[in-house]
Amino acid sequence: MPRRIESGKKEEILLAIKNGLSVSEAATQYAMSTKTLYAWLRGQVDNTGTSSLEVARLRRENQELKEIVGWLTLEKKRGEKNR
Repeated sequence: MPRRIESGKKEEILLAIKNGLSVSEAATQYAMSTKTLYAWLRGQVDNTGTSSLEVARLRRENQELKEIVGWLTLEKKRGEKNR
């Protein structure tokens, strides 16, 4: 029989995922199935029609791109100093 999760706990878990915790890490940390977490995330849609899962993915991708841009900027400056 499935166990019931309190609303506050569900919101805590979803917020952790939105802030960068991976779904698999959340599933392990909160002893839940990834299937349940993905269903919760798909069920949440903001006012633009974008699911929480998509927003979390875009945030991670954005962070990765920022890191790449920073690395490329640093490499460019190093190259300019060697001239």
